[in-house]
Amino acid sequence: MSAPPAAPAERREQTSGLRAWLLDGLADRSAQHSGPHARPAPEHEGKPWWRVMCLTGVDYFSTLGYQPAVAVVAAGVVSPIATLVLVVLTLGGALPIYRRVARESPHGEGSVAMLERLLSYWWSKLLVLVLLGFAVTDFLITITLSTADATAHIVENPLVGTALHGWEVPLTVGLVLLLGVVFLMGFAEAIGIAVVVVGVFLLLNLVVVGGALYRVFTEPALITDWGDALLTQHGSPLVVVAIALVVFPKLALGLSGFETGVAVMPLVRGAEGDTHRDPAGRIAGARKLLTTAALIMSGFLVTSSFVTTLLIPLEQFGPDGQANGRALAYLAHEQFGEVLGTVYDLSTITILWFAGASAMAGLLNLVPRYLPRYGMAPNWARAVRPMVLVFTALGIAITIIFKADVDAQSGAYATGVLVLITSASIAVTLSARAKGQRAATVGFGVIALVFLYTTVANMIERPEGLKIGLLFVLAIFVVSFASRALRSTELRISAVHLDKTARRIIREAHEEDPEATIRLVANEPNRRDKREYEEKELEERLDHHIPSGDVVIFVEITVDDPSNFESELHVLGEERHGYRILRARSATVPNAIAALLLHLRDVTGRVPHVYFEWDEGSPATNIARYLLFGVGEVAPVTREVLREAEPDRDRRPAVHVG
Repeated sequence: MSAPPAAPAERREQTSGLRAWLLDGLADRSAQHSGPHARPAPEHEGKPWWRVMCLTGVDYFSTLGYQPAVAVVAAGVVSPIATLVLVVLTLGGALPIYRRVARESPHGEGSVAMLERLLSYWWSKLLVLVLLGFAVTDFLITITLSTADATAHIVENPLVGTALHGWEVPLTVGLVLLLGVVFLMGFAEAIGIAVVVVGVFLLLNLVVVGGALYRVFTEPALITDWGDALLTQHGSPLVVVAIALVVFPKLALGLSGFETGVAVMPLVRGAEGDTHRDPAGRIAGARKLLTTAALIMSGFLVTSSFVTTLLIPLEQFGPDGQANGRALAYLAHEQFGEVLGTVYDLSTITILWFAGASAMAGLLNLVPRYLPRYGMAPNWARAVRPMVLVFTALGIAITIIFKADVDAQSGAYATGVLVLITSASIAVTLSARAKGQRAATVGFGVIALVFLYTTVANMIERPEGLKIGLLFVLAIFVVSFASRALRSTELRISAVHLDKTARRIIREAHEEDPEATIRLVANEPNRRDKREYEEKELEERLDHHIPSGDVVIFVEITVDDPSNFESELHVLGEERHGYRILRARSATVPNAIAALLLHLRDVTGRVPHVYFEWDEGSPATNIARYLLFGVGEVAPVTREVLREAEPDRDRRPAVHVG
């Protein structure tokens, strides 16, 4: 028997309960989100850097699950040489860059915030939107690529046989859904789990790679055959090196993890005496984290690429091969049997799934940090659970589009990783130049050029990665500007502060006639001479029939950076040519005036009135000027902001236009 329909009040309560659950934590705007990258509470002492390294390691080290196979598919027998080039770039390029990023953004902001600070106005916002598009590409593809490779380790396990062949997409979708469910329920402190997962995974890799190296060096013919294959296919050592330099951008997946390494910095335990402005101990710990992770990963990258190239037949790396996306797992089964091989599979599946959790947390930390602050996302984007639903849906869509194929997604993943690292290299170059550090500027500039080449080469070789990244950029632009337009009539002023003179002007106006209406006249400052104020006062008194005995106060709002969305309003009082004036700077004129009116109502207990003259020009043009430059349709927009902010008409400040 079906339950009777809920009563209207009951339905509202159910809806309200669901809404409250989804928007839990929305009032907290401190960017403390659930997940492995969450910031600790202010009183939290943090964790030792090596434990936090395991947290970023679930993203970074998990690429060993598929990187060796991707490298052989991309570079063939040249894979070990190309991987060596990648390692040189990691230790000599990416590591110095992110050690500097850690020093200049010690609270987890990363290179995106560095570039945002170097630019201003709309240019900084547009650049951040582009970088966010590629960052979303990076993190989302991390989720789908990692879960797809986890599925490959399940399906290709010899104990499973062929039972799950053809079920790759449903299994991967199930893993993505499970990830979403975990984040919807709330992700508990993950550092302890990460230490165990990473420790077991690295130990097993040490056993597998160590066993493979022993086999290689006890069978010298393997190295001889590989050397002969190199020369047979490519002619001379110089040609081999040249090919390695050309193809190594295809291996860029091995560079992942640096951006997340900076993102987890707030979790690193600082030293005694660290301050928010100068957390020297935390910076030192984060730099140890980055260096140690890079050294460990570099060692495994070179050795794993070497042994998989020499020991696994090339045909096994094909689409239907048993080493496709799981080269080290193939060796684990071949060398140590099904039991240890299955243990390795389970460890790899766990860390790959956990890498998806790390990437989800990265998205939950990154996107709400910028878009809601720019007004370029709905306010609910500050809450964790709605964003989890959005990212989970996108992950499922990407999985279906790419058919859970690791190789098909590697191009998009590499593109996202390389764009972020290239932007970081440019950021530290510009930072060094701004500080007058000539040697550092030249050094980082060279590294930036190398990464720029690597990024462009990867995009040319695998343009699908660029296409996917640009699709995400376009989607973010469309959603961002649509949201900005829809939210344009929000109050957008978080607090109003009156200086001493401004408070005196309001107090005197109130004391002169406690029953009189507080009347503000909006004035666009020009010459600011006596004649300007005389003419403006006369015009407004005639147009709006303001009694001659009533005091008027001029309000002048100057637009500073119209690309900003939310800010505080600092009002300065001034007496000029015998007139009382309230002045302020804001991103928009209407929102600032509305906030000032509401503040005056609250501090005086009287509903103020404001007087405008009609704007000249096309309404469409004026609306565009308001959205982009904070001016334009001042009077009607001020009234609309007030209507949304104060639903009670009796308490709503009055707007007059003449």
